[in-house]
Amino acid sequence: MKSRVLILGAGFGGLELATLLSDALGEDADVTVIDKSDAFVFGYNRIDVMFGKTTLDDVRLPYETFDKPGVRLLRETIIAIDPDARRVTTDGGTYHADFLVIALGADYDIAATPGLAEHGNEFYSNAGADRLREVLPGFSSGPVIVGICGFPYKCPPGPSECALTLHHYLTERGIRDQCDITFVSPLSTPMPASAEMAQALMDSFEEFGIRLLRQRTVVRLDNGKATLDDGTELPFELFLGVPKHTAPQVVIDSGLTEDAWVPIDLATLETRHTDVFAIGDMAATGLPKSGTFAESAARSVSTAILARLAGGEAERNTGTGTCIVEYGDGRVSYAELDFLTGESLKAIYHPPSVDGKTFKDGFDDTRRGRWFNS
Repeated sequence: MKSRVLILGAGFGGLELATLLSDALGEDADVTVIDKSDAFVFGYNRIDVMFGKTTLDDVRLPYETFDKPGVRLLRETIIAIDPDARRVTTDGGTYHADFLVIALGADYDIAATPGLAEHGNEFYSNAGADRLREVLPGFSSGPVIVGICGFPYKCPPGPSECALTLHHYLTERGIRDQCDITFVSPLSTPMPASAEMAQALMDSFEEFGIRLLRQRTVVRLDNGKATLDDGTELPFELFLGVPKHTAPQVVIDSGLTEDAWVPIDLATLETRHTDVFAIGDMAATGLPKSGTFAESAARSVSTAILARLAGGEAERNTGTGTCIVEYGDGRVSYAELDFLTGESLKAIYHPPSVDGKTFKDGFDDTRRGRWFNS
């Protein structure tokens, strides 16, 4: 039996869900994926782009190579979402669904931090990372701030990766002793889900002379000065920022959000609207906003849809995922996290090593092959 599944967003969650449904149903799947972009980029590739290790063109994976039985992927911009009717309007038409899955990720609210656009640089978007690829070679001395402008944000270790890679980048250029690096974070540790990973990061910060200011948020930038939420003012010559995150405006306009995020049943990922699910960064799960957690959510939703089509039991959301940290010197650490299958969080930590880089490369290769046949 065919049933229309409409997936909004072709990120980790959307691509994995479409693949799982195609694997299960083949040509009998009736899945439409809609995304305004023409290509997928792994978030961690942006660090390599900004520091000149690769180019944006080299890490783009065109959606035209995503070819799965029973699935069509459309490049269109979503204009309106009606969750009650499970109807979506785009600049290309109107679509109705029996199952609607919203996986549009989180957007960046640059304007929420006065002065960020004028005086700082953000490195979380493709455009921001690409711009910094041109900016960083012209920086030669002075204080640098890696600052987080709001919580929650995607990829909790991402700002730590930036600070560590910046240290090695400046060292390789022979100007590290002319630059101070300060990392400003709203969190109590760089990685709350893994105490071992957090301690290793803090030890590295101390070793490399990176100052860590915890439980602080950057709230304003002026020319050469950053203001924190406790009133502290820090000078900077270069500001590398993580902008405040929010659900996309079209999702907010749909009435699905509360306090900027989409509330869901954590076990099923279903919203308060029947057969309407939210997965990935814009869902209010309380779990890390990271691609692998979107994947585990996609697995749960795929079983729910298949169970409603053909009977059987849906699998509860496991809340499992992996957080990977690039140290910028060829070493990688990672933590395997399990939030929901037991009575408490389980975390398996793998210290930074060259073997960790092999793991990361395998993570990348697996998804390239599974989604893009590359």
